[in-house]
Amino acid sequence: MTQEFLITILATAITAGTPILFAALGELLTERSGILNLGVEGMMLVGAVSGFIFAVKTNDPWLGVLAALVGGGLMALIHAFLTVTLQANQVVTGLALTLFGTGLSGFLGKPYIGVPIENAFKPVNLGILSDIPFIGPVFFQHDQLVYLSYIVVPVLWFLIYRTRLGLNLRAVGENPASADSLGVSVYKVRYFYVTLGGMLAGLGGAYLSLAYAPTWLENMTAGRGWIAVALVIFATWNPLRAMLGSYIFGGIDAFGFRAQAMGIAIPSFFLKMLPYIFTILVLIMVTRKAMANRVGSPGALGVPYDREER
Repeated sequence: MTQEFLITILATAITAGTPILFAALGELLTERSGILNLGVEGMMLVGAVSGFIFAVKTNDPWLGVLAALVGGGLMALIHAFLTVTLQANQVVTGLALTLFGTGLSGFLGKPYIGVPIENAFKPVNLGILSDIPFIGPVFFQHDQLVYLSYIVVPVLWFLIYRTRLGLNLRAVGENPASADSLGVSVYKVRYFYVTLGGMLAGLGGAYLSLAYAPTWLENMTAGRGWIAVALVIFATWNPLRAMLGSYIFGGIDAFGFRAQAMGIAIPSFFLKMLPYIFTILVLIMVTRKAMANRVGSPGALGVPYDREER
């Protein structure tokens, strides 16, 4: 394995892992507040189509990103209303939103299939950083959204573990009754982080349609939302581990494409299955570990909170 090949694989892993990373960070925040969101796939699709439509209409990819944030946030707001206010089953609600988002994105995006986008996000050279041997080509020859993810991850880590807001978030996810008794508004916290999580999922979708493969295709997320949900468990609800896990998944995905390009005699359908096979294996390993320990899972995850039953 040459250094050039290794650099290509690692750089492509970051690119391929970025949409999963944004979605996983959103799901991580949502689950930290005690709400399970299985609608990530639908939110990513809505973000991808709304971002693409606005970018094409305005010729400004950043307005597309804004539209994707709004689209994903609105989908998450529906989820928050149903699960926090109405205390509906979180699994059923999430699955319903995935189906709704899939259908809605297909309907809205149908006129835009095959439509070119002129100002998609492109790699930006960061000067001295991009010229650092090995590190530069791997980390600093990407587009603006990848660089944004480099900022978002440590900011969220600091928010969760080093601020009062993060303490409130973890308290609501672990024991909402105790948090409520100390004056923390459980409903407001959950509404906020569920919505923020949906916005990040929408951003992950926008990355696909505005940077990774700048076009619109129906169901273009190809299950990445489900990988993001599994990745949160793999990362034990930690943003830094989520970043590492996303790049591992991205690397496996990138290896499949590179192997095909190099003519390696492996069936193409097997290469396409690799990221999902790895997801299943990760879930098996994490589940076995969870039998002895909850691996950082928020104590009230998936449990509706009724203040009258404190």
